[in-house]
Amino acid sequence: MLATKFGSFTKMDQGIPLNNDQLFRVAPSIFAREKHTSRSNRYTYIPTIQVVDGLRSEGFLPFSVCQSKSRIEGKSEFTKHMIRLRQHDQILAPEANEIILINSHDGTSSYQMLAGMYRFGCQNGMVTGDTVEDIRVQHRGNIVDNVIDAAYTIVDQFQIANESMSTMKKIQLSRPEQEVFARSALALKYGDEHPVTPSQILLPKRLDDNKGDLWTKFNVVQENLMRGGQSGRGSSGKRVTTRPVQSIDNNVKLNRALWILADGMAKLKA
Repeated sequence: MLATKFGSFTKMDQGIPLNNDQLFRVAPSIFAREKHTSRSNRYTYIPTIQVVDGLRSEGFLPFSVCQSKSRIEGKSEFTKHMIRLRQHDQILAPEANEIILINSHDGTSSYQMLAGMYRFGCQNGMVTGDTVEDIRVQHRGNIVDNVIDAAYTIVDQFQIANESMSTMKKIQLSRPEQEVFARSALALKYGDEHPVTPSQILLPKRLDDNKGDLWTKFNVVQENLMRGGQSGRGSSGKRVTTRPVQSIDNNVKLNRALWILADGMAKLKA
């Protein structure tokens, strides 16, 4: 898949591991040669690519990358970036466990390690809510080893996320329950006033997703909210087209909230 430019970040996502040329084309801040001038001497500078190479040596391969843009002069080479990595045995899995690495060199982020899941059928990249604990690694000390240790800590907890997914797959939702789930999901992105209806974001984009289980409906709703492109009406009544989620922070925030919502419904139904 070619690099895609959104309003506030550029993204590349494909079904094979990304090489350094592809990473650089989309997220040059991964290769920044030095820290931003705003950082103090206590800030240990190691380019993110050095961390990625360390993870690669342990079998964690980058499959998706994006970088935020900045309107502040001189910050574009240091902005926040997000890389999604999978272990080699997860490459062809229908749902692949992922390590999500977020970092910047301008002071807006420490190294953040999150658990994610990638669903190949709809190319959805999810964040597993609060099912697996996030880990932050400060810009000091032996960063590469600390990030690798954090990755393995998250891997050890993947089974919890997989069990949550398995539970969702077994739960069938009635149409009214689907509507409640979709309405709650809309509120997470838009608040009280949303431009589209619950029925719209429940519409699958492929025949294989025309199912009533919670896992499938969760993924359909997530895909529609994250990618946008649906016709609706704004608060003034004017016709609008919903926008994709266009920042790393909002991507993680909405993805996390949707997983928590789905996991909560699974617990209620179970």
